[in-house]
Amino acid sequence: MSTWLPASPCTPRACAAHDGPARHPLRAAALLLAGCALTLTGALGAPLVLLLGREARERLTRRWAYGVVRAFGVRVRVVGRPAASCGGPGSLVVANHVSWLDIPLVAAVCPGRMLAKSDIRHWPLLGPLAALGGTLFVERDRLRALPATVRAVASALRGGSRVVVFPEGSTWCGRGPGGRFRPAAFQAAIDAGAGVQPVRIRYLGATAERRAPAGAAAFVGDDPLAASLWRVVRAAGLTAEIHILAPIPAGSLAGRRALARLAQSTVASESANRSAESVHH
Repeated sequence: MSTWLPASPCTPRACAAHDGPARHPLRAAALLLAGCALTLTGALGAPLVLLLGREARERLTRRWAYGVVRAFGVRVRVVGRPAASCGGPGSLVVANHVSWLDIPLVAAVCPGRMLAKSDIRHWPLLGPLAALGGTLFVERDRLRALPATVRAVASALRGGSRVVVFPEGSTWCGRGPGGRFRPAAFQAAIDAGAGVQPVRIRYLGATAERRAPAGAAAFVGDDPLAASLWRVVRAAGLTAEIHILAPIPAGSLAGRRALARLAQSTVASESANRSAESVHH
């Protein structure tokens, strides 16, 4: 197996169980319809949003993405640095990867061009929306495509775009340290002279005061998207928590592997668990 094809040991059976309070199926169905409808609205409106200036586009994207997460019945908690300081234009945002919810969650705080596997292009609703939003797609099963991907990311960073990457390359269940950060995207940051903005994602159940990770949000292995969507809307009290960590300035480290290790340890560090800056209900 190629190093460009990272594998996670997490499986739906082991990671995605929900043992907390559950919503009534009718209420869950209403949330599912609301979330899908708002996602579709974003897909249809994306061409018009692209005509706006950068600040207006980011402001609207934040509000829409936050609305999508909330429409699926998930609360959002932002921890750490002010969301307005999330890397700035021309920075590489890196995060651990747990769920499809990570995409709108990060966009609600640090909107930017996503680097995603090419399979997502074919997802219903989310695929067309990702393409319209300027997502950079990578064919993970073609190692020869890696240098072109690095060049594309570096070019986007030089052009002032914020680029969002999940360097683990695969989703993990959200328990434990997660996967190793792959260095390719960090080479793009070095080539472009861009800073790195680490963020950490966690999903908590109704007993959030005990900091217990929630399995309902995990989207791992061969889990069907429809099953994951239903599990999320059925889980009452689910909170998505995003930590905005201290940025890593451009030029801090010369090598992509050292930069990847620093970003990974920053995201995985328990010292990132600071008090919440804001909680949106």
